[in-house]
Amino acid sequence: MSGLSAEGQVFEISKAVTFEAAHYMGGKPEGHPYRAIHGHSFRLAATVAGRVKPGEQWVEDLGHLTECLNATAAKLDHRLLNEIEGLEVPTLERLCLWAAADLKPHLPGLTRVAIARPSLNERCELVLKQG
Repeated sequence: MSGLSAEGQVFEISKAVTFEAAHYMGGKPEGHPYRAIHGHSFRLAATVAGRVKPGEQWVEDLGHLTECLNATAAKLDHRLLNEIEGLEVPTLERLCLWAAADLKPHLPGLTRVAIARPSLNERCELVLKQG
């Protein structure tokens, strides 16, 4: 094994889950394709950073990270996003902010949240300020 040790190192772990949801962009002009209700498959990813916890040998239990992501995704899955408080205008940027606010109380080491629409090759990533 190399001379590297986990002691003092900062690690990032990430996990992603998927959900399906519909939305519309009501502020668009009549006839604009985004104005009509339409749906997407979304990918929600989160990154947690930190030092290895003493006695646990990990930054965060990946099972806990998965549970948190699944709980957040369940609040969005098969919903009309515009009807969710804070997502009345459901852009990718607002979805990132909303998901970060939902995840942060359960994941103190949360550093990044990304929302993607893989079928469209679109992705937005929020890098959270630390401190």
